[in-house]
Amino acid sequence: MKNTQVDKFTGRIVIGLDGSEGATRAAHWGAQEAKLRGRGLTLAYAVLPMTASGVFGMGAPPRLDLIEELRTSAVAELTRIAADLDCTDVIVHVEIGTPSGLLLQASDSAALIVLGSRGRGGFADLLLGSVGTQVASHANCPVVVMRATARAGANEVIVGIDGSPHSIAALEFAFDEASRRGWSLVAVHAWDVPAYDLIISPDGPIPFPLGNVADVEIRLAAEVLAGFKVDHPDVPVTEALVRAPAVQALLDASTNAALIVVGTRGRNVALGALLGSVSNGVLHKAKVPVAVVPLPEPEWDAA
Repeated sequence: MKNTQVDKFTGRIVIGLDGSEGATRAAHWGAQEAKLRGRGLTLAYAVLPMTASGVFGMGAPPRLDLIEELRTSAVAELTRIAADLDCTDVIVHVEIGTPSGLLLQASDSAALIVLGSRGRGGFADLLLGSVGTQVASHANCPVVVMRATARAGANEVIVGIDGSPHSIAALEFAFDEASRRGWSLVAVHAWDVPAYDLIISPDGPIPFPLGNVADVEIRLAAEVLAGFKVDHPDVPVTEALVRAPAVQALLDASTNAALIVVGTRGRNVALGALLGSVSNGVLHKAKVPVAVVPLPEPEWDAA
């Protein structure tokens, strides 16, 4: 096991640990991913000491010896976890700060971040912890949130598509993952008819034939998938065109899912909800790991 902090994040699979059961699952999932990709693994932990309250409400900074004690304890725990992982290149990294700050910093150069869905202090009704929400929303690299371990034998990647640049990024990640792990891919294209008030013109409602909408959506799905099928002939692909809310369509398709993949945003508010809301909905309700894939920064201006 490596303990150096040189290139502790660059090109590596970074696991956000907090002592929870979900984080432990994330470590084992991430170790397998690192092995399949031929990349190193970094176990990351943020120490955030509690401040002591003063008489007038002002907090006193924690003692330096307490901070060092917490850091030493965290390093020992991460080292123990690392010893149980099936990965030879493991770095243990502990720093003072917030978990979300640490992982967002790591996302600038990491290949992938993996974390549990809820930390140790989460409320019972908070299905996705604040760290998971912040990191999945703002990371500069793909993030896998371990909602739960997929059932034994699950062998499908479910990916949402809508033709947007964000969904293209999700498709690329999903095809790579399916090819790497020998899984099949289910491309879910959910659509619906725009609400009446979205197709009103000053002169009255615009005719909006339902058959025309369906034909457009079928053609869009086929065009989006065509190039990926050529580049990944080893991946069996099923196309699912569903007239339904996107979140429900993705969850309904996930009965045999090993992973659900979504982009960070969608195409528009007329023929599909912004994928910000879709990814958030899937993250809160899925019962399998969920990957949220951001659009690479150079492509933002064109999106």
